Amino acid sequence: MKTAYDGSLDKFGLEQSRRESFCFIISILICVVITSLFIVPYLAEPSFEHNKIVLANKINPNNASASSLLRLSGVGMVRARAIVAYRQDFNKRDTKKPAFENCDDLQKVKGIGPKTIQNISEWLKFE
Repeated sequence: MKTAYDGSLDKFGLEQSRRESFCFIISILICVVITSLFIVPYLAEPSFEHNKIVLANKINPNNASASSLLRLSGVGMVRARAIVAYRQDFNKRDTKKPAFENCDDLQKVKGIGPKTIQNISEWLKFE
């Protein structure tokens, strides 16, 4: 049996789809705005600012462990182990004086240059 179809259901369905699409777009825009509020402050500052060192005590490279040296900015596991290895080799040769008497002595370790020394010098002590 055939019924007359006047198309009123299509108009309602089309209007509903438009509303849903509009609400979806608005919700996406709100999410983007909220997300950007959290991201923009991190993008505005240089990345090194987020890695500031907070130490209770200064570190003595003459007796610090590799894990302690890791807390210094720019000193990763490879450099920390290199410092410890250099110190151990130095102490085998000369046990009377420390391997590192000042910051410049750390440049004798492979992979540590003036820039690294400049970044970590305020966090070191030599005894």
